[in-house]
Amino acid sequence: MRSRGSNNRLSSSRSLFQWRIASLILSMFATMAAFFVACRLWQEAESRVYLVKELDRRTGQGESAISVDDTLRIIDCREQQKKLSVLQMELNKAKKEGYVSKHLIETKDTNEKKKKLLAVVGILTGFGRRHNRDAIRKAWMPTGTTLKKLEDEKGIIIRFVIGRSSNHGDNSDKDIINENKKLNDFLILNDHVETPEEQPKKTKLFFVDALQHWDAEFYVKVNDDIYLNIDALGAILASHVNKPRAYIGCMKSGGVFSKPSDRWYEPEWWKFGDGKSYFRHASGEIFAISQALVQFISINKSILRTYAHDDVSAGSWFIGLDVKHVDEGKFCCSSWSSGAICAAS
Repeated sequence: MRSRGSNNRLSSSRSLFQWRIASLILSMFATMAAFFVACRLWQEAESRVYLVKELDRRTGQGESAISVDDTLRIIDCREQQKKLSVLQMELNKAKKEGYVSKHLIETKDTNEKKKKLLAVVGILTGFGRRHNRDAIRKAWMPTGTTLKKLEDEKGIIIRFVIGRSSNHGDNSDKDIINENKKLNDFLILNDHVETPEEQPKKTKLFFVDALQHWDAEFYVKVNDDIYLNIDALGAILASHVNKPRAYIGCMKSGGVFSKPSDRWYEPEWWKFGDGKSYFRHASGEIFAISQALVQFISINKSILRTYAHDDVSAGSWFIGLDVKHVDEGKFCCSSWSSGAICAAS
């Protein structure tokens, strides 16, 4: 009995010992496997770092790699370049097929070569004023080839300015068309209807149309009852070319007429204050404004207010602007001042 019990205890001790040995061996293998995996991961990480550095070294980027935003900008620029290339190809194709006007292609080069004019002189006239126009042509306005010579040599354009008849295409319109065919010295305002009360709007449209037709330093408005020394006008304007926003004329101010029976009645007299006095402005017989001011008028033509008289209207457009008001005594046509370049008939 004792011998059998002893054998059982010995067998149990051996089994426990063998289990502990097996567990220890398994633990050793697991530890070795863990070390092996860790070493492999470390080697792979070092390989990746080496490859990145080598790639940077060979591409020359180093550590200054571009950001994601920069990459997107580059991609966008490349796309825009592709679009521009396609458009250029389409434009070249259109030119070959004749869809682009030769005139448009050559306009830029022509404008660059063409010398800027000194002045465009607009003589505001009306229907039934042929006698005045003929008197001006005989007195101081060249005609025919002499008119073209004045443009080429002195850079001065002169045109009679007139609108259309309220009965479009009637005899009044036809007379002007025939006169212009013969003498070619009109600027016809197709969007303006000739009426005495619309003279301020006509003056505004003259500046707008003249700017579209000619590139000049100055634009001059003259009445068709004024006799003018055109050479003296050119000399005065040339002396003010360096003033970018010049408003040149016989400057004046005076009382505002509030009675309808007055010749110079101003329907909106109440806008000029209790003193009923006009602000400083150039006489309407003749005044000149530089191109920058004409551009301002052209851009804002739809919102620029006109009053009963064109000289007051023009003066009102420049209030609040950085404008050089030049009080030129030689533009005072009605005062017969000494040295005046003009005279009213």
